[in-house]
Amino acid sequence: MNETSDILDIVVVGGGINGTGTAADAAGRGLKVLLCEQNDLASSTSSNSSKLIHGGLRYLEHYEFRLVREALAEREVLIKNAPHIIKPLQFRLPHQRHLRPSWMIRAGLFLYDNLAKRVTLPSSKGIKFLEDSALVPSIKKGFEYSDGWVDDARLVVLNALSAKENGAEILTRTKCIKAIREDSYWLVTLKDEMTNQERTVKTKAIVNASGPWVAQLFDDALTLKSPQKVRLVKGSHIVVPRIHEEEQAYMLQNADERIIFVIPFEDKFSLIGTTDIEYKEDPSKVKISDEEINYLINITNDYFKNKISRNDIVTTYSGVRPLLDDDAEDAQEVTRDYTLELNDKYNKTPILSIFGGKITTYRKLSEAAVDKIEDYFPNIGESWTATKALPGGDFTDQQSLSKEMSDQYPWLSNNLIKRYVRSYGTYAYKFLGNGESEADLGEKFTEDLYSAEIDYLIENEWALTLDDVIWRRTKRGLYLNDADKLAIEAYLETHPLILKRRGVDNQ
Repeated sequence: MNETSDILDIVVVGGGINGTGTAADAAGRGLKVLLCEQNDLASSTSSNSSKLIHGGLRYLEHYEFRLVREALAEREVLIKNAPHIIKPLQFRLPHQRHLRPSWMIRAGLFLYDNLAKRVTLPSSKGIKFLEDSALVPSIKKGFEYSDGWVDDARLVVLNALSAKENGAEILTRTKCIKAIREDSYWLVTLKDEMTNQERTVKTKAIVNASGPWVAQLFDDALTLKSPQKVRLVKGSHIVVPRIHEEEQAYMLQNADERIIFVIPFEDKFSLIGTTDIEYKEDPSKVKISDEEINYLINITNDYFKNKISRNDIVTTYSGVRPLLDDDAEDAQEVTRDYTLELNDKYNKTPILSIFGGKITTYRKLSEAAVDKIEDYFPNIGESWTATKALPGGDFTDQQSLSKEMSDQYPWLSNNLIKRYVRSYGTYAYKFLGNGESEADLGEKFTEDLYSAEIDYLIENEWALTLDDVIWRRTKRGLYLNDADKLAIEAYLETHPLILKRRGVDNQ
């Protein structure tokens, strides 16, 4: 066992949005940070969301005004700081008077418009659906409001990059297997899941951002009792070919008082979800059920002229939301708010555990988490993330960056430029470099995936497996056939950096 002599300030356990956000915030304030994640970054909840930056219109029905206000304010911050991976998105809400009266919806939208200051997003309005509408003829009226869309997995990766650029060490496929207090420090044992090697580090504090495993970490690695219970709620989605050509998303009401979204996704697809189902199994084995598939298909077909079936499903995904157990009777009523639980011993060796939360408020949660432990670090810097662009986000708008990139690389297709801009922003230059032709992008796997990009993901973004590359980093999996996947997998299997990470001697 290798034991390091350096003393860390914080070990963050968990590589989802709350863990990487906290690591980034803390590292930017001058703390010495290590983050460990037992799988890939965003491999669980944080890559399986509805991919929305939103206040949560339906949370108003549960009187969660503080949460909605904070989330609405964060929309503006995140849209400004991540113009590559976050964009405004208009939502259409068809009116079904037997589900919710129009006065209730208008009142909710009025609050939604005014609970926090809007800068980039327009106010809500009533709309009429004409004969050319994508909806069934019986739906004549509705409402339109604004929120935001996000590439959720890339948001996690960019926060990890931000942490790394401020000196943090990011360890994926590395599990925290033990943490014990010894004098003024924690001794944390980390196990590399790829090589089975163990390493022990000393740290002044631990942040438990394990998501669905936040309570389990206390049982598995600590000798403490979890301060809160977690309620696991499964949310599932299906992806089908585009149902309609409008750029707006739709918010559909159902008779069970739930809503689902139908969202334009990766140009040619519609993303449909989500469900809310109590989940008591292993979070790593979550998957969509037949009942959920039928549920999502039936609601969609109730509203749209263009009917879908199981045969249309391109892919599905499910995530487990680790919500704070507030004793709500139904899963859909469980709060999406968060709480931070601090435990220390003689004002030393703090462990801060994050329970609950939603992707829209991750930055505020991360800031609050570091604020909660700042008294243990007299020389800590000020909070900073509200005004700092995420890596690659230092540009004004996608249109101007696309023009700049097109001028510099006239041989790049418009579709490829569009994808590079909305995935990497200015960081696309890191792998485009001084390229003068398509040949400079290396081996071509598909129409828009080259080895130069894959090399960048391996060298800079902790990508190690096929799923890391084609789902969590690029979403290219939607377009690939089996032969494409095998070719990419073969490339990864022999990549020198991946062999080195696995502990294989490739000399």
